[in-house]
Amino acid sequence: MDRDDDGDSTTGRARRPGARVNAPALAAAFAVGLVIAIALFVAIATYNDVVALQRRIDKAWANIEVSLQQRHDQLPALVDAVRGLMTFERDVLTAVTAARAAYSPTDPIPEQAATAAATTRAIRSLFATVERYPEIKSAGNVLALQHEIERLESMIADRRELYNDQVYRFNTRIGQVPGVLLASLFGWIPRVFFDAGPGTEQPPRSLTDEADETGP
Repeated sequence: MDRDDDGDSTTGRARRPGARVNAPALAAAFAVGLVIAIALFVAIATYNDVVALQRRIDKAWANIEVSLQQRHDQLPALVDAVRGLMTFERDVLTAVTAARAAYSPTDPIPEQAATAAATTRAIRSLFATVERYPEIKSAGNVLALQHEIERLESMIADRRELYNDQVYRFNTRIGQVPGVLLASLFGWIPRVFFDAGPGTEQPPRSLTDEADETGP
């Protein structure tokens, strides 16, 4: 019995060092697993954020396209309304018509931005010219068309600001860690801004606004 007891005691003593050796290995394995879990969580969270930003950018751009198309559709009516009364201002009408003709929804965004800015400048010039013609200013259909185009210009400016804000957020997200590490894996590339041309940050004012400022 004494031998059995001694044998058991010896066996027990032989197993204890092995248990002590496995404890650090288990701790290391747990630490590695925890790091991997955290890395996966961060990667998934970053992926979801970037995809959400992409969808917001696409939605914001779709809204801009709607406004640009609506303005494109309204300009011929305005030009036709003032054409017969602006005998000596053909160059102004030609500029508006040319800017409208240059618009194409399939062009790259930078080209569409340049065309939109040129159209806004042409509209500003047209509004300023019409101001010199009292008979045109008093025409109800002209004022209504100008008011509608002014509304569309304001809408384009607001939607451009929203779109550019989302693009800025997206480009910043994929340019910083951890997004920059995932960009090549998922094919993320910086989006382009819809830049306003010089002097086109604010929409053109309609004749009703100018009349309110001048007063009776």
